[in-house]
Amino acid sequence: MKCFVTGGSGFIGSNLVRELVALGHEVKVLLRPSSDLRALQGVDFERVEGDLTNRGSLIKAMRGCDWCFHVAAVYALWMRDYAPMHVTNVAGTREVLEAAAEAGCKRIIHTSTVGCIGLPRERGGRIVPSDETAHASWSRMTNEYKKSKWRAESIACSLAAKGAPVVIVNPSAPVGPRDVKPTPTGQMIVDFLNKRMPAYVDTGLNWVHVRDVAIGHILAAEKGRVGERYILGNADGNWTMKQTLEALAEITGLRAPKVRIPYFVALFYAYIGEAIAQMTGRPPRAPLAGVRMSKHKMYFDPAKAIRELGLPQTPPRKAFEDAVEWFKSNGYVRPS
Repeated sequence: MKCFVTGGSGFIGSNLVRELVALGHEVKVLLRPSSDLRALQGVDFERVEGDLTNRGSLIKAMRGCDWCFHVAAVYALWMRDYAPMHVTNVAGTREVLEAAAEAGCKRIIHTSTVGCIGLPRERGGRIVPSDETAHASWSRMTNEYKKSKWRAESIACSLAAKGAPVVIVNPSAPVGPRDVKPTPTGQMIVDFLNKRMPAYVDTGLNWVHVRDVAIGHILAAEKGRVGERYILGNADGNWTMKQTLEALAEITGLRAPKVRIPYFVALFYAYIGEAIAQMTGRPPRAPLAGVRMSKHKMYFDPAKAIRELGLPQTPPRKAFEDAVEWFKSNGYVRPS
């Protein structure tokens, strides 16, 4: 297949491009002149320079492509100015998806997030992971990133309802190699490796190997039903932060932090950190958006993607092992 990928230099995107090329697909990657290409080193792809909001150039570049993967997004929990995030994540999504439909792509895969799915509920004293049927209301979009992705997913759903061949994928918390920036979840691993995590907040996430997420995108193009959304997660990946840090301690030989910070204390310091960040322009160590999200255990059920797509289920521990090895091998860990 001939494929068009936005966000191909990013964490999920670069792993997707590698998997597509490994399977023998022809790949065009939309890149800015300033894009960091470290995650794409050694990969054979066609570079297309352009902008997400230039529909004319997008249509021209997509002509003849069978699949379009719209992975590009600004993923940040703190910014001094959120306007560029909304331009990329919302306006950019509309332009890319509409351009792909006009160009005649047979499948258009939109990368959303589990943040657009309803929160897990507690039954009988235990947390029941959410699936794709859980509705997320606008009132639950508690930060600018989630708001932008919620609007973007709404655009994807609307276009699918009008006949565009759009399939939505909702990755949970990917970890693994080539997290160049790194993402907020990758930064947590880097902080652990550099012994900059003296304490933690009682939260939980669904961890998934980034390679499984990349393969999930391809499976969605092959088998996904138009207008449906698929959680790209791991059935065994719902871990508390305490479990996560203990696993990292076992993998690395480092000591896991023992101090658990109460939510209201973390929230207090997050407000202070944000105020300082606004003055200095330097991102806070614990963004307010991240602390607010930590109030809930973000547990999800990927059964639909496993059943309908055949989503791989690499053990979460392997994902962390691969992430640790990549960060160590690429200069993210300070010498002792």
